[in-house]
Amino acid sequence: MSTYPSRPSYAAVLRVPHARRTFTAALTARLSYGTVGLAVLLSVTRATGSYAVSGVVLSLFGAMTVFLMPLRAALIDRHGPRRALLPMSALYGALLCVLALLTWRPGAPAPLIAVSAALAGACAPPLGPTMRALWSRLVADGDLLQRAYSLDGVAEELLFVSGPALVGVLLGFAPPAAGILLSAVLNVAGTCVFVRSPALPGPRPAAGRHQRGGRRQVLPPVVVALGTGLSLSAVELLVMAFATERSYDAALVPWVLGALSAGSALGGLAHGAVRWRASTRARLCRFAAGLGLVLVPAGLAPGLWTLTGAMVVAGAFVAPALTTAYLLADETAPDGARTQAGAWVNMGVNAGSSAGALVAGLLAGRLSSAVCFALAGGIALLSALAASGRATWAAGAGTDSATTGSPTTGSAKTDSAKTGSVRADPVEAGSAGAAEAGAAAPR
Repeated sequence: MSTYPSRPSYAAVLRVPHARRTFTAALTARLSYGTVGLAVLLSVTRATGSYAVSGVVLSLFGAMTVFLMPLRAALIDRHGPRRALLPMSALYGALLCVLALLTWRPGAPAPLIAVSAALAGACAPPLGPTMRALWSRLVADGDLLQRAYSLDGVAEELLFVSGPALVGVLLGFAPPAAGILLSAVLNVAGTCVFVRSPALPGPRPAAGRHQRGGRRQVLPPVVVALGTGLSLSAVELLVMAFATERSYDAALVPWVLGALSAGSALGGLAHGAVRWRASTRARLCRFAAGLGLVLVPAGLAPGLWTLTGAMVVAGAFVAPALTTAYLLADETAPDGARTQAGAWVNMGVNAGSSAGALVAGLLAGRLSSAVCFALAGGIALLSALAASGRATWAAGAGTDSATTGSPTTGSAKTDSAKTGSVRADPVEAGSAGAAEAGAAAPR
């Protein structure tokens, strides 16, 4: 019988033993990823005098950070967070310090700066996936676990909003490279405290053949995360195109995008508070479809304020979609690969963000904003359809834990309360992807 209240609160999440200290340390380290993107962009631009070079350096940093994340997460699953995170964080911090020294004053060779940034990105510890995998160890109640994932997602949203603001404050009395040093200190200090938490698990045995086969179940949440990232990064550019077409002041655009983030935060909090009866997989498809259905007609808005309202509604689906993607990844991943499963979802969001901005930039000058919004919404709808189709195939093939009880299921959860928030159907956390669309950084 659960020892938690029938309607657990967000405060109850932080009252779980070791949760407050562990979560605070993880957020401190993860704040580094909210500050480092802008700091690298500004410091490299100042050091080289070239926006093109800074763009290349930031792209290399982001690509190495994101696309190698599943590999780093696999090391954590194999060797345990204590043994794997500290070396990663130490290398990451040291390489960021090298990058800060190179860009402190103008004149450093651009290739050396690029190599330093790429190596730093390759070592960035996947703290977001690690913390999300840890929540299912800390919390045994399904409703409380859902709240924990939603709290994690909303808190992360705030990190990616407050990080650039913190760099802006620092620029008032220090060069941009100081922001890189700050990012290094935050990551190393937060990670050092995080790995000392008694809640962290030890090393796990290598995944067996059946567990490796079960990793195919992670595909639906990755598909939805990819589609959500594509749609959101496109929307950021399309809002500017919408304002330009209708001769609105460009200074209003950040407020519209802020409405998207606000809607996402509110949607994330509401998602965690609801006791859902639908399965995690069904909710995932519905949230992605809801995002698409709002975006498809958004470009037909008669004015910018109407579009702002549409962005609030669209945002309300973002955090629930990503939170549910992480929840489903945690449920369906093999027991020794939960961190890696979360990292694949994270990579999907970031890869989608990078590709979406590029595609939207190419199309915005050739098609009207209304058509581009419809395409962005169509991508979210397509991801929902693809995830639903993949789920149907998996169930028919007998790989769904709800119908087969196969050892390839999720995380071998035997406690029914740990299946997310399942109530009627048989058979985690995210944050608003809008905040991450600018610079691909680990969550």
